[in-house]
Amino acid sequence: MRLLVTRPQPQADDWVRRLAERGVDAHALPLLDIEDAADPLPVRAAWQGLAAQRLVMFVSPSAVDRFVAQAPAGWQWPARTLAGGTGPGTARALGAAGVPAECIVSPGADSPRLDSEALWALLRDRLSWHGERALIVRGEGGREWLADTLRAEGAEVSFVTAYRRSAPRLGEQGSRLLAQALALPDAHLWLLSSSEAVQQLPALLAGQSLARSQALATHPRIAATARDIGFGRVDEVGASIDAVGQAALDRAQGSPQGR
Repeated sequence: MRLLVTRPQPQADDWVRRLAERGVDAHALPLLDIEDAADPLPVRAAWQGLAAQRLVMFVSPSAVDRFVAQAPAGWQWPARTLAGGTGPGTARALGAAGVPAECIVSPGADSPRLDSEALWALLRDRLSWHGERALIVRGEGGREWLADTLRAEGAEVSFVTAYRRSAPRLGEQGSRLLAQALALPDAHLWLLSSSEAVQQLPALLAGQSLARSQALATHPRIAATARDIGFGRVDEVGASIDAVGQAALDRAQGSPQGR
């Protein structure tokens, strides 16, 4: 069974490589493209005030990459500023960018949830948030649960847009892969890790049905979105590479998968 990794690039290729190491026949089929923010000046300004922030939360590895791309020459991460993420992919991107490990706060790969709620569970008792400042680095729009929660604790929260999402440009290879997945749904398994990415799929289908297609979704909200657009079978899976790899291998071998 072929696993279709729908994360944006370059994350998709990284996941394909790591899944292949686990024996999974994985292929990249990104359902979102990531582009620079229309205006880079707010990100550059955010760097100038970075030391005043008690927390900088990054919503994804893309947020890390695009934020760091606008860093001033010779930058160093402020020692008292926490760098938050909702999962190991973002934590890995922060480490690769040069953020000290002691500043990174993120749920681990073994966490039952990889979302803002799981991050808050780590931040909640770390210090009193009253009067502290927090910055959330994201694309255009997104959830505001963590911002609302921090504000309820007395923190001052702001946002900066570091990138923008756009509809995927599949190209010849991607279009061929999509056609194969629709023609042979029993031989393909979709890995869905973003509700926004899932919502891009209907425009690519040209009216074709997903009723026989099957997917793994890394969060209940993503699973609900996939069912809404017509996937015939959607199973929830942990967001770690090991959990996804094992679920894909189990499905390929015909093992039952829990919902």
